Amino acid sequence: MGPGRNLRKKRKRENMKKKKSEAASGSSQSGDWFDEFCKRGNGHFPSKNGLEEFQSIFGISKRTFDYVCSLVKEDIMAKPANLVFRNGSPLSLHDQVAVALRRLSSGDSLIAVGDSLGLSHSTVSQATWRFIEAMEERASHHLLWPSTTMEMANTKSKFEKMCGLPNCCGAIAFTRIWMNLSTSDPNSILWLDHEKRYSMVLQAIVDPDMRFQDIVTGWPGGKMNRWSVFQNSGFYQLCNQGERLNGNALELLDGSKVREYVVGDSGYQLLPYLITPYEGKEFSGPRSEFNRRLMAAAGVAERALTRLKDSWRIIRGVMWRPDRQRLPRIILVCCLLHNIVIDMEDEVQDKTTVSCPHESGCPQQTCGVGDMKGASLRDRLCLHLSGGPPP
Repeated sequence: MGPGRNLRKKRKRENMKKKKSEAASGSSQSGDWFDEFCKRGNGHFPSKNGLEEFQSIFGISKRTFDYVCSLVKEDIMAKPANLVFRNGSPLSLHDQVAVALRRLSSGDSLIAVGDSLGLSHSTVSQATWRFIEAMEERASHHLLWPSTTMEMANTKSKFEKMCGLPNCCGAIAFTRIWMNLSTSDPNSILWLDHEKRYSMVLQAIVDPDMRFQDIVTGWPGGKMNRWSVFQNSGFYQLCNQGERLNGNALELLDGSKVREYVVGDSGYQLLPYLITPYEGKEFSGPRSEFNRRLMAAAGVAERALTRLKDSWRIIRGVMWRPDRQRLPRIILVCCLLHNIVIDMEDEVQDKTTVSCPHESGCPQQTCGVGDMKGASLRDRLCLHLSGGPPP
């Protein structure tokens, strides 16, 4: 009797160990994983069916979710962690990704996410940071400046088809991530603007499909406007060194040539490679039409930032005393997820509603300084679009 009982106990321990291993690796996940996940929600999740419910909870489709899991699997599984639900069962790979996406897409607090899923707030925090670290390592290829002539040609072609601007390589825009900081922190004043609000900046250069091609974040929004952020960016340095926007010039029908450039609003300085609108109230027809077309192109970046904040709501509202060293990493991963949704041709992208401008309540700033080479390029573009004499 004794040996038989010991053998059964041994087999039971081995089976339990196997189940935990399968759960941790995600190999036991099947079609019922999402059902089990929703059951833990205790009625906190929307009452919808199938894929629609999945998308409403995570902000991405099931297919994109599976792809994200495949990206981070190696890194997450290589770092053992004792992450468990309150009932003691371990979090699988799918569970960890789901927890992180729920936190990023809902913007709910660690406690709220934990309560809705049967987790402690520390488990939510750990799962989210494991995911963020893995995404930084494994998903960086989804946010890159075009590296081939074909990729850049595709970008230029789409911009020209959209608004008529030839040889345009991107649109630049700027937003703030709002924060609530402790006034007892002596460094908090650096993040405070003239309206007594704390923020961190995000500068983005976007392609015609609203994909982020280049971002800058981490600077204090209280002391830096969009132009000062641009001047301190790596993109600015690369352009000045001739290592970015350095492709072939395009010859127009009149024989003049235009170099590669990006477009932005009047908050940026007019440069040989950054084209901004004509300023003033009284315009000739050609200048007015040029401004309309340029702002149509620049508006792509504005819409991308609005969609980013609407989809990944952790950066949409006012963040309660965030870790300012970690916040740029959160912003980066939200941008990576934004691009992945586009790259995967995720149907959720088309259903995302735009709630409000990403910079609601912020006055438009005008840089008011121009560069002669930039002015010459702008005039050539204006002439090209009007098909008439110089403006």
